[in-house]
Amino acid sequence: MPVHPVPGTHMFPMEHPDEARQGLLAVLDERCSGRQHERATDPASGRGAPGGTGLGGGGRPPWLALHGWLDNAASFSRLAPPLAERLGVRVVAIDFAGHGHSRHSPGDYAIWDYCDDVLDAADELGLEAVTLLAHSMGAGVACLTAAALPERVARLALIDGLGSVTTPADEAPRQLRRGLLGHRRPPSGGARYADQEEAVAARVKGGATPVDADTIHPVVARNLEALPDGRLGWRTDPHLVRPSPVRLTPEQVVACLAGIECPALLVEGETGILGEKEAARVARAALPGLQRRVLPGGHHLHLEPTRCGGSRAIVTWAKA
Repeated sequence: MPVHPVPGTHMFPMEHPDEARQGLLAVLDERCSGRQHERATDPASGRGAPGGTGLGGGGRPPWLALHGWLDNAASFSRLAPPLAERLGVRVVAIDFAGHGHSRHSPGDYAIWDYCDDVLDAADELGLEAVTLLAHSMGAGVACLTAAALPERVARLALIDGLGSVTTPADEAPRQLRRGLLGHRRPPSGGARYADQEEAVAARVKGGATPVDADTIHPVVARNLEALPDGRLGWRTDPHLVRPSPVRLTPEQVVACLAGIECPALLVEGETGILGEKEAARVARAALPGLQRRVLPGGHHLHLEPTRCGGSRAIVTWAKA
């Protein structure tokens, strides 16, 4: 199983109030890989703020934020500021391996491999036990981490995600076939876009869940890179869309949820991916003491600009 380097990290808020007002984000990029740190540039002066400024300091307890599949740290760019203001925390949102500004993995992207990203980031922050704020696939990663290493997770604030995608045991051969064949196919050359708006439109049209342009714009912007021909392409590893050769079974996921010991909140969108599906009901029932809030919004309700769904519910729960 590959061990990923520490993924790219966004911190909210900045340590210096003047930088925070300018909307700067400090970025720590794979400290363990030997790559140079990125720098957040002051748009007014052009000066760079060192990546990772104030990691583990500033007097604000960090929360670690985990994004969904094909998203990145910018998924929390609208939810983090109100949480930081009302709870006095720093929201440290990572890019999982293969996403955003993090490096691509030479191996597979099994969901349990992302638990290493979480533990690496927590270790980098000097945290023995961390509060995890997690959306979609990130919520699955958070649940697996909390189940396997309960001493490392203090609380779970989950957004429209619980457990992970599963495959029944009797369908394992078919899933393995899909994975093996998919891994032998070369990845596509990757889409190219004239500008950011074209890329946003493509994500809206082809995304796994319904989302509008204004909502997903921050995620798309972080996920783009300039190409030599002047067009834009995705930073995301194209191997992320390959079928997984092996998945956990429904029974394994339920057992993991039942093994979670920390307090947990689940914020769902009314038109999100969970609802009253049988698998969702079973998953919710399995997690001891789970608190549930269903709010207006879709799968990315925490990123919707007119709602920033979940902030009030999370603040109330965290202060209880």
